[in-house]
Amino acid sequence: MLKIMKTKFRNILTLLVVLAAFNSCMDEYTEVFTANSPVYMSYEDLREAVKLKVARELENPGKIYFKDGYIFINEELKGIHIIDNRNPESPENIGFIEIPGNADIAIKNNTLYADSYIDLVAIDISDVNNPEEVSRVEDIFPYTTPPFNEDYRVAKVDEEKGVVVDWEVKKVRQEMEYHYYPVYRGFKEFDYAMNDGGFSGGAVQPGSTFGIGGSMARFGLYSDYLYAVDHSTLYMFDVKDDGSPHSIGNQNVGWDVETMFIYDGHMFFGTRSGMRIFSLSVATVPKYIGDFWHITSCDPVVVSDGYAYVTLRGGNLCGSNVNRLDVLELSADYKNITLVQSYPLNGPYGLGIDNDILFVCDGDAGLKVYDVTDKLHIDENMITRFSNIDAFDVIPVNDYLFMIGEDGFYQYDYSDLNDIRQISYIPVKNDS
Repeated sequence: MLKIMKTKFRNILTLLVVLAAFNSCMDEYTEVFTANSPVYMSYEDLREAVKLKVARELENPGKIYFKDGYIFINEELKGIHIIDNRNPESPENIGFIEIPGNADIAIKNNTLYADSYIDLVAIDISDVNNPEEVSRVEDIFPYTTPPFNEDYRVAKVDEEKGVVVDWEVKKVRQEMEYHYYPVYRGFKEFDYAMNDGGFSGGAVQPGSTFGIGGSMARFGLYSDYLYAVDHSTLYMFDVKDDGSPHSIGNQNVGWDVETMFIYDGHMFFGTRSGMRIFSLSVATVPKYIGDFWHITSCDPVVVSDGYAYVTLRGGNLCGSNVNRLDVLELSADYKNITLVQSYPLNGPYGLGIDNDILFVCDGDAGLKVYDVTDKLHIDENMITRFSNIDAFDVIPVNDYLFMIGEDGFYQYDYSDLNDIRQISYIPVKNDS
């Protein structure tokens, strides 16, 4: 009997040792650390969040868009400011559309299309004072998180809880796990560009089908289709029926894609290593036809009359330290691309073209305006410069230039190129 009890005791002791060893192994894969802990919004709340709010001040403005006398200014990851700009010398901030996770928009007829984290939202703006969500394509875009405090690691993200709308720095205990999520960096760090239906600046008639985006957006419209691009994938939607978008698929368009400019039935993608061109002869199946490679950098692009103008910005996430403007000559079929000339810049972001007038946002070096008639001597033909601003993106239309910068939204009258003048300004909120 005593022998049996000793045997049982040894078995129990062995089991306890095994359990202790197992727990010790588990501890080896669990850690406690100070981290960016996710703050969630449930999917249910996300899909009920689009609503009109009273006008609010600009705080962290992003991309800009123009349609029928109104300016739409993205408040990064928060929503869209509506500016009544029918009198450019006295613009009026009339409302704010709350859209969590919004970074880009495009407008066809009276429907505004916007991203909302992982969803595409369609909003009826036929009454701009009473916008209303009319449909939504759910779970179409990659799961993306907002910027975080880079002094700390990121804690585990549980996609089942909803989208991440913020971070809280605190101590967490979790099993060691590493999973990459795309992070929205803001258009001041990553550049995405778009231009709807081939517009490259100049005269636009009221009631035009498409609105006009700046060079830093990632939504584009062509014919009956809406396109959205991320770093490698082009998402395509049929928007023939206003307010009823539906996905028609996606395709890979390369890697490190940052800009998309639609012009003359072609897509021009700016990547960190060059420009790629796709034909839209079959709009649902863009076809690759050529490319032009350059050093690693961030690079918005605009196209007009057989030439592409590309700003390259180095530093930070953009790669090299080269900052310049490249002028490229394009063959009639866009298959052959030739570098005409390069010009040094300070730290360029967006740009816009109206016939032979080029507007360049050169970061903290300000807004620069050039006559580009002579492609070989553009640097000798600067028309004017506004140096006391930190410029990010522009839209030139109907002799007015709309510009978004670090400290607000500016408008200029360039009907007289000998006297380009600022006519209005909406400042960013001053917290001091």
